[in-house]
Amino acid sequence: MARDGCLHPGPSLHTIECVGDLPSFRTLTLDAFADRLASSEPVPGGGSASAVVASLAASLVAMVATLSEDRPKYAQHAALHAEARLAGHRLKDLLLRLADEDAEAYAGYAAALKLPKATDDEKAARTAALQAAARGASEKPLACVEACVEVVAYAEALAGRSNRNASSDLEVAALLTRAAATGAAANVLVNLPAMGDDSLAGELTVRTKSALDDVERTAGVTRHLVRDGEAREPLDGPVIA
Repeated sequence: MARDGCLHPGPSLHTIECVGDLPSFRTLTLDAFADRLASSEPVPGGGSASAVVASLAASLVAMVATLSEDRPKYAQHAALHAEARLAGHRLKDLLLRLADEDAEAYAGYAAALKLPKATDDEKAARTAALQAAARGASEKPLACVEACVEVVAYAEALAGRSNRNASSDLEVAALLTRAAATGAAANVLVNLPAMGDDSLAGELTVRTKSALDDVERTAGVTRHLVRDGEAREPLDGPVIA
């Protein structure tokens, strides 16, 4: 696959965009993305895969909201449906962008590993490059985990307040979000030791674990609400202020 940083013809006559030297995953076919994931290429890896999975969860949230709009039975939840639809699309786009950025960050780390280290100056330059790259490789998946907090919050809010025929899709969204957040968190934590900054590593660890706890808790609540099947009262305000 060409890596020329420009638009070019791709699989099945699609146009593939590039982010830096890497293809943008959002413009690959699903088959092409899966093939690349299965290959020996360094990217995409688990971080990008987690972000893509989370984008699917966000898309399900948008779908359920769309299927609930303009239905008299759910009119009292119209504000929630409009908010969740827009948020689902926004988060889907954010997470697909994070999939690209995660790959770009890891590619930078892989490039830093190949820097020469024959002299003291080369070793120092390589260490500095690795530490900077490790920070990027930690911050991108952390952004994914934190986006997952929003995705699952909307799934939970819609449970019992949306089209019951699509309620199982909210449970799927919650399960996908939990898996994506867990995978992204693993990618954060594995890169922190290479940053060479214990204070920042501690801060990012706390943020990661806090966000992951939120996702896991809300995903569990969503699953319970979907299985319970009871209608819920309208929200007093927006899901995300």
